[in-house]
Amino acid sequence: MSVTSIRTTAALLAAGALALGLTACGSSGDSSSSSAKSGSSAPAAASSAPAAATPAAAMTEPFGAACAAVPKDGAGSFNGMAQDPVATAASNNPLLSTLVTAVKAAGLADTLNSAKNVTVFAPTNDAFAKLPKETLDKVLADKAMLTKILTYHVTPDSLAPASLAGSHKTLEGSDLSVAGSGQDFTVNGNAKVLCGNVHTANATVYIVDTVLMPTS
Repeated sequence: MSVTSIRTTAALLAAGALALGLTACGSSGDSSSSSAKSGSSAPAAASSAPAAATPAAAMTEPFGAACAAVPKDGAGSFNGMAQDPVATAASNNPLLSTLVTAVKAAGLADTLNSAKNVTVFAPTNDAFAKLPKETLDKVLADKAMLTKILTYHVTPDSLAPASLAGSHKTLEGSDLSVAGSGQDFTVNGNAKVLCGNVHTANATVYIVDTVLMPTS
């Protein structure tokens, strides 16, 4: 083998050894870097865990399938309704136009708007449509009967979802009963809450699919 060949071979072997050494060092560095990154990410994951566990916070928001029908913005939206007292807020909600007509016919708009921290079970337009037309017309024409029925839909206390189940005295004077938990509630056994925990300036509203009738 010539001197030139020997020198070339030695140079290649030296270069290979250097490359292997650098690879080994780089691998060690990457491993420690990965460990450092892994170590730094662990506290972040731990600190984010409490923020993810927020079921209580979720229950401060409106819930229910019919909530999707509420406008996304404007006076009839959840944010808009929160700015107005309950009768005014309901007048801006397209689901509750028949209820608003009934409230006005009974002369209860000012009473409801001036009430403090009440809960209103608000029948939808479809709920009123379940009543035979002659029955609805008769009720709307009888102010005393209409007042009795409408005040039966209002409790003098603000009821959050966590305290909704149970028996509650109404402004009409008799009790109504709510069963359920979480986001699934019925009133008096047959009226389903379609969109609940809707806030207005002075009330908590639970939109229901059936008109509630006092027992007396």
